[in-house]
Amino acid sequence: MQLRDAGTPCERSGIRRVGLMGGTFDPIHYGHLVTAEVARAEFSLDLVIFVPAGIPPHKKGIKISGGTDRYMMTVMATVTNPYFEVSRTELDRPGPSYAIDTVRYFKEQFDAETEVFFITGADAAIEILTWKDATDLLKECGFIVATRPGCSTGELERRLQEARLHSTHCIYMVEVPALAISSTDIRRRVEQGEPIRYLLPSNVETYVHKAGLYR
Repeated sequence: MQLRDAGTPCERSGIRRVGLMGGTFDPIHYGHLVTAEVARAEFSLDLVIFVPAGIPPHKKGIKISGGTDRYMMTVMATVTNPYFEVSRTELDRPGPSYAIDTVRYFKEQFDAETEVFFITGADAAIEILTWKDATDLLKECGFIVATRPGCSTGELERRLQEARLHSTHCIYMVEVPALAISSTDIRRRVEQGEPIRYLLPSNVETYVHKAGLYR
């Protein structure tokens, strides 16, 4: 797992550090979990909070599972890690789920000395300047961007370079091999009756089948 600096180096300051990991988590899989654990270890995060999206603004017209199912799968997948928590913040908030609202909500819950990082994937980060209130968001928190080994990152690095012009925090990229797993492929496999074992935690696999998801 290779860490690459995409901005001003972040030194461990001794203050509390929290990572916010947003996503649809439909379903959550080992790629998500490994990403969160790599970010926690590499950046000395004291806590990673998984935040399942309520209404993802970038997935309009795409059918997603209900919030309760996605929340339950995320809780089941993270329960054994003492550094992971799950929040219903976006599920309980009316309207589309925007990162700027989520980051500001959590910063209000933390003391002023807590350092916040938003953990996201390269596919989302490459469009970061199109996110709602992007320039304000880049001043609110740092970013940890997860990429797959071997993927071309030239365009991503160019976009992040533009983002750094607006940011007052660190923006890092980290390679995560397990990101080769995707929720889209897992849903396709279930629909077509193919195995999904070892792509996601066994209790989440059981939940998917018992709840009849993705059929």
